[in-house]
Amino acid sequence: MRDKGSDYLIFDQASGTYREDPEQLVRDDVEKHYWLHVGRTILKDWRLYVMLLPTLLVFLFWRYLPMYELLGAFKVSDQVKPVADQYFAGFSYFKTLLVGGGTGGLSVEFWRALRNTFLLSFYGLCFGFPMPIILALFFNEIRSNIARSVYQVLTYLPKFMSTVVMTSLVMMLVKQGSLTSGAGIVSQFLARLGLISQETANSGLLNNPAFFRGIYQISGIWETAGYDSIVFFAAIIAISPTSYEAAQIDGAGKMAQMRYVVLPSILSTIVIMLIMRIGSLLNIGYEKVLLLYNTNTYVTADVVSTFAQRYGLAGAQKGIASAAEMMNNVVGMLLVIGANTVARKASNVSLY
Repeated sequence: MRDKGSDYLIFDQASGTYREDPEQLVRDDVEKHYWLHVGRTILKDWRLYVMLLPTLLVFLFWRYLPMYELLGAFKVSDQVKPVADQYFAGFSYFKTLLVGGGTGGLSVEFWRALRNTFLLSFYGLCFGFPMPIILALFFNEIRSNIARSVYQVLTYLPKFMSTVVMTSLVMMLVKQGSLTSGAGIVSQFLARLGLISQETANSGLLNNPAFFRGIYQISGIWETAGYDSIVFFAAIIAISPTSYEAAQIDGAGKMAQMRYVVLPSILSTIVIMLIMRIGSLLNIGYEKVLLLYNTNTYVTADVVSTFAQRYGLAGAQKGIASAAEMMNNVVGMLLVIGANTVARKASNVSLY
């Protein structure tokens, strides 16, 4: 369709002629020299892009290139041939995991691992997600800057310990039999309160499937609650003091200010962090589970990642391991999309 002159020209009544719109001229120039502007910007800030290069390389080699190996979930597992040269197996591995496919024990183990993954993540969401918010609220009420800094550093420190050191401390507290003899401090304390028997305390709480989830969640809160509170505390200190003053004039006390001023002000941050947490609901840190669990606690401790590690590396069944991890990640992606959609419709706040 031919454009009319009035669509991009302005009529000058004084001279009785048409002239081009100055704003349109600027837009045309920007579109014409777009890549030139991009190149000049990169040359101007080249130091920032050089600093960004290592991150891009990490994502390329550890995030994108490994996606090629997902083909192993649809190919006949062969330790000699590369993935591209292996025969197409269809959805046989997925069928084996879901309904058995002649290996019923494997299917039972996968569903058990999937259930444990969901339960550990769900308990972490219920008990672990509110703790950083509560800590941030407490930090905000501490008037002494020195005291607040000391408390914050003490709660941040566990995050900077390696997983091996942290799990070793947990084992020492509950005294798993293979590490030292006798019952640990926590085990002795629970036994004296009558919550567990002395025999259970001496045998090691980590050898009892009933205690694994509780130990995992408590140690997870101890490790990450302080560090995760940084985001919420930053959102709290950004609240305008006039909001507190207005609430005090209306007679609001500390608890009322938290309820009607602080929490509504950081609601968007809470929603965004909740969506991200739900997105990683099925992504359990397998390193911690791998260091804490044993054959006695498989029934409550085995998760999809450790299941894939056990069959993929120790059992040399790469197809089964790839299919298990792929299903786990697909479910996680669907959870992100669903949580984001619900949050957008319910609170008008979303991740994208």
